[in-house]
This record gives sequence, structure tokens and C-alpha cells, in this order.
Amino acid sequence: MIEARHLRVLRAVARTGSFSAAARELGCTQPAISQQMKALEKSVDTPLVVRSGRGMQLSEAGRVLLKHATGILAGLSAAEEEVAAIAGLRAGRVRLVSFPTASSTLVPSAVARLRGTHPGVRVSLVEAEPPESLAMLRGGECEVALAFRYPQAPGAAAGPAPAPAHGTPREARAEANLEAQQLSAGADWSDLVATPLLDDPLVGLLPAGHRLAGRGGPVQLAELAEEQWIAGCPQCRGHLVELCAGAGFEPRIDFATDDYPAVVGLVAAGLGVAVLPGLALETVRPDGVATVAVHAASGASAVRQVVALTLPDLAGVPAVALMLERLSGAAAGR
Repeated sequence: MIEARHLRVLRAVARTGSFSAAARELGCTQPAISQQMKALEKSVDTPLVVRSGRGMQLSEAGRVLLKHATGILAGLSAAEEEVAAIAGLRAGRVRLVSFPTASSTLVPSAVARLRGTHPGVRVSLVEAEPPESLAMLRGGECEVALAFRYPQAPGAAAGPAPAPAHGTPREARAEANLEAQQLSAGADWSDLVATPLLDDPLVGLLPAGHRLAGRGGPVQLAELAEEQWIAGCPQCRGHLVELCAGAGFEPRIDFATDDYPAVVGLVAAGLGVAVLPGLALETVRPDGVATVAVHAASGASAVRQVVALTLPDLAGVPAVALMLERLSGAAAGR
């Protein structure tokens, strides 16, 4: 008989590539992982992992079983939450996955309010960016995922590639195109229940002495066409390229970093300009830079859409519905 705990072990082994790494992820010992994998292989009467070098990979049978395990574990997670909800929110669990800026701005007040009224509901949090967070939601590793996506910029082609650094060779540009396609695929939410939270405006960062720093009004993106740029995560970088294309130019991206304080430091040093989400600026001190409103080619403010996502089977679970309500309240109170 195949047990759910064995399927969780199989998933961890597949994700980490070794028994020892899987043990660390699941908080148990390496011998325990080995024993459970042996029990699972005995249940199906065929090897599920193949050792290769210092690591291991799934056999063909292991890959087939893992494909079905994802849906099975997601279904079990939904069943566990519905059973816990029978107690009328005296018990229950909500596992949140959030991107970092939402973790530090929206999540704290939402979770505090939920615990204040329903202390028996356990809430946990891990961080991941979309599309990884969406894969975790679909795989049954969380009940709610906070994610973001960018609306299509007017005048830009669909599916832009994140811009490589200035002077990047053609091979790297092709790799960036592939990355953009994967990110675009990860933005498909049609199978999920989405709760809109807020439109997070993008804010321009300029060196303190920049010619546009003291204007006192919004800056048109086209006015920054000749600047050197500092870009963020791949999805943010892709949207920057799309916005700039809509404004009639291709940005010269000399620096790319996911670290927001690093972006601020590079701008403050006069090495370029950048745009950051408004939520990100609440988590860093913008010392040495000027912040300005940025308008896209359409004349509207550039924004990213922040939403809370869950599976249809989980949307009606009281603890999950309450968490979504608290997140909406936290966003509305900003």
C-alpha cells in the first residue's frame, strides 16, 4: 500500500537530489528517508531512484509516481483542511507562500488580525517568488500564495524577454528569451481562485543630483531613454523591457540584482536609474536617491498587480477564506 508520507518523501528526494538533503528538508534523519524509500519501492515492486555520481535521480517509474503524487498530496491537503474546519475555526492550518515585499508589508498585519480573533488557527509562512510559489500551491505545499504580475504595456509585444546586460552575446539573449517564456507560463492563473489585493505602483529611483530629481511631478519613461539602468528580478526585468518598448526604446541594463538595498546603493552612487515597486521602498531606506512617479507611454502610472491565490477546492475552507479576508483587509487599509 502506498502511503502519503512515502509520497512526501519521494517528492522531497526528487526536489533535493539526495536522501540527506531530503532529510534536512523534512526534518528527519537520513536513515529514516532511506527506510521509507525502501518501503515505497517494496510497495510498487520496482526501483524508484537511480544513483548517479554523488546524487540520484528518479527512474522512469519514479517519475510516473511523482507525477501522480503531486495531485494526490494536493487533494489530501484539501481534505485535511476541510475536516479541520468542522471545528468551526477552533483548529486549522493555513500555509502561506509570499514574495518578500508582501511578507514584510501585507502579511504581518493580516496574520496578527487572524490570530487575534482565531488563535487556534495555525499560520506558517515561507517565501518564494512566482512562478515557484504557484507551483508550490498547485503541488499542495501551501494553501495561499501571494503573487504578482504585470499588466501588458500598451504598444509592447507580448512575452518580452528580460533584458540581458549590455553587450551580452546572442547565446545569453536566447537563454533570456526562454526564461521569459517560462515566466509567462507561470503567470497563467486560470485554474486558481484569485483575490485581488492592490495595484502596487512602480516608483522611479534617480541619483540625488539627477536633472529630473527636483521636478516635483511624474517622469515620463521616455525621458529616461538615454540612461543606464539597474534592473531587478527576471519578471521585473522583463516588465521593464516591455514598458520601455512601449515608450519607444530599449533600456541599457548594466546591473541586475534581486537585492533592493543593492539597487538603492547603485543608484545613489550614480551608476544608473531604476524602478522599484512601492512595497519594496517600504522595506529599504532610499538614502542618496530621489523617488519620482513614473508614467508609461499611455500616460498612466506603471503598476504591478498583487493578488492572493488559492485552489478552487480550498477556497471554501473557512481558515483559508478567513486568511484571504484578512489579507484583503490589510491591503485595503494601506
